[in-house]
Amino acid sequence: MTHFSCRFCAAELTETVVDLGASPLANSYIDLDKTQRAEPFYSLHTYVCTQCYLVQVPPMAPREDIFDSEYAYFSSYSASVLEHARQYVEEMMDRFLFTENHQVIEVASNDGYLLKNFKARGVPVLGIEPSGNVAAVAEAAGIPSRVQFFGVETATQLVAEGIKADLLIGNNVLAHVPDINDFVGGIKKVLGPTGVVTIEFPHLMKMLDLNYYDTIYHEHYSYLSLFSAEKIFALHGMTIFDVDEIKPQGGSLRIYARHTEDSSHPLTPRVDALRSREVDGGVNSLARYKTFADQVHRTKRELLKFLFQAKEDGKTVVAYGAPAKGNTLLNFCGIKTDLIDYTVDVSPHKQNRLLPGTRIPIHAPDMIAETKPDYVLILPWNIRDEIVSQMKDVASWGGRFVVPLPEVEVLA
Repeated sequence: MTHFSCRFCAAELTETVVDLGASPLANSYIDLDKTQRAEPFYSLHTYVCTQCYLVQVPPMAPREDIFDSEYAYFSSYSASVLEHARQYVEEMMDRFLFTENHQVIEVASNDGYLLKNFKARGVPVLGIEPSGNVAAVAEAAGIPSRVQFFGVETATQLVAEGIKADLLIGNNVLAHVPDINDFVGGIKKVLGPTGVVTIEFPHLMKMLDLNYYDTIYHEHYSYLSLFSAEKIFALHGMTIFDVDEIKPQGGSLRIYARHTEDSSHPLTPRVDALRSREVDGGVNSLARYKTFADQVHRTKRELLKFLFQAKEDGKTVVAYGAPAKGNTLLNFCGIKTDLIDYTVDVSPHKQNRLLPGTRIPIHAPDMIAETKPDYVLILPWNIRDEIVSQMKDVASWGGRFVVPLPEVEVLA
């Protein structure tokens, strides 16, 4: 039997949170001319460390295979992501008063969707993005971008060039790094003396409370709480001085960190208040994790029951979206084209390909109006309102939207 160690504290991992079996890499969409090739599946088994309570998936595939030169996720294809970025930049400008004399660095800067807002205000920006095809889009839009993974080595290079961050941004990236100590150690090194770090990540407590097991996939190595993040940042000489609870990904945290020795950003009461709520909710109690697998299995049965009944009733079911989370859900539940005819996605990088594992075809959104299905299963449930608004014509032929989590729900 293989033994795995905690990626933060190195203790042996012995406690399972949920075992989702074997699954392909969530963003490894299949080209139509490659359907005969073998598709690798990797164990998707989530553990909680009994020493530091970091919830994690052991690394199963090299990160270069996950975030390769043809990474299929582009932030700019989501209206809600663009609006979130715009509001974030407004808040940071108002709170910290950044000017042309400051340096903003974003790690995992994707296609420049966020940094363009700082650039428009005259603040110098730099993106660090490991996927070459995505970084090329940012460069073409005038956002300086380096195709690198971020860690101590990259931070050391930047400092040697005289570059330090007054604001370092990492949205939905802390969960995506296999070596979390190298990543946070790099932040410590490149952060200016009074610099601020903001990191956003899906909140572990939301996943546990609302059955969001589909946020578990191979590129999400860690599942974070304020409780665990404080331990990680403290080890590297940084203090979390504020925290916001925000909407993305079904409920996320935005933490604000600084050098521990920097007194220019005082601790807010929100940090103690949220930590207390997390502890009360059992984030540092093994008992809390032991109930999660049962919740997951129940919601799987509910979704399959709905789909089986729809098929028995002669109804047509399609899906909307081709997000990574959808691939976890579909593969774990064993849902293929016998239950869902196809899915659609606004991103041309995903259209005319197949979902990994399930081989469900991906079309452009206008396919739904052409085929007029009875049910549309929303896979990116975290932006359900945006999708229902964009696709309101579905109601014109009596079609209904369905969300799979936290409970199967047919929307009115």
